[in-house]
Amino acid sequence: MNPTAPPATGVRTPWWQLPPHVRDGLADALGAPVAEAVTQRGGFSPGAAARVRLDDGRRAFVKAVSSEANPGSPALHRAEARHSAALPESVPAPRLLATYDDGTWVALAFEDVDGRQPHVPWRAEEFERVLDAVDALSRDLTPSPVAAPSAGEAVAGMFRGWERLVEQGAESDDRLDPWARRHLSGLAELAAPSAASVVGDTLAHADLRADNMLFTSDGGRVVFVDWPHAVRAAPWFDLLVMLPCVRAQGGPDPEEVFTAQRVGRGADPKAVTAALAGLAGFFVQHSLLPDPPGLPTLRAFQAAQGAAALDWLRTRLGPALP
Repeated sequence: MNPTAPPATGVRTPWWQLPPHVRDGLADALGAPVAEAVTQRGGFSPGAAARVRLDDGRRAFVKAVSSEANPGSPALHRAEARHSAALPESVPAPRLLATYDDGTWVALAFEDVDGRQPHVPWRAEEFERVLDAVDALSRDLTPSPVAAPSAGEAVAGMFRGWERLVEQGAESDDRLDPWARRHLSGLAELAAPSAASVVGDTLAHADLRADNMLFTSDGGRVVFVDWPHAVRAAPWFDLLVMLPCVRAQGGPDPEEVFTAQRVGRGADPKAVTAALAGLAGFFVQHSLLPDPPGLPTLRAFQAAQGAAALDWLRTRLGPALP
């Protein structure tokens, strides 16, 4: 499958264009000012994202956003700071070094990981390394060492996309896949138990994509970055959420991958199908909304993930919804 998802990009602000009080506040928290900054392009967060060198020679990755750039982004940065600070040292994730929060601007500084993102379209060898790392993450984070929100509570509203489309009379919306239009009510019914289906006590990253992973330069260890969406979930939740994005970026068939993995083989098939229906509905319904501020490619990216998730769901259902 050729990749159909556009690059994951937000509108980046160069570090030196941030308000001086934000740069000074994070410098005070770090104990040294930034001497050099290189903007990083990948990822959906608006605002600043840069690899920096401090005056004293130390290096860090910094990110900063204001409610003016996107009203919801500061809350995500605050959640990321909480979750990152609580992660055990054994978790392959950057350590949180410092924070700045003035109520409007939130800035975070993390350990700078010397590495690169996976190639897109996905390469088989790199994907196998990621699968092994995701499986290890599931083992190591069960039971959850962090008091993160419950996945059931987190997705209860998010996974009602098909239901919302039914309420909007979307059966005539030609932006939708024809099969989905024919089966909107059935899809809404299928997704109804999705919140209950994902409950568990494994700490899940919940947003695993190529731009949230790094292969370290000292041997290719997989490091997972950006933890604002972390939840306590079923052990297979991260794998399920990741695979539609992998498929949309040139990866293998998600059903084959899921059922070949330890967590997939051990999962309740009905729970997986309900969660997948909810996830597909989330992506499809959100892809039809206007672009949010500072995130010009998000809806197209969601549309690509929604198409991949819907294809996967049709594979799992077989003739159940012809």
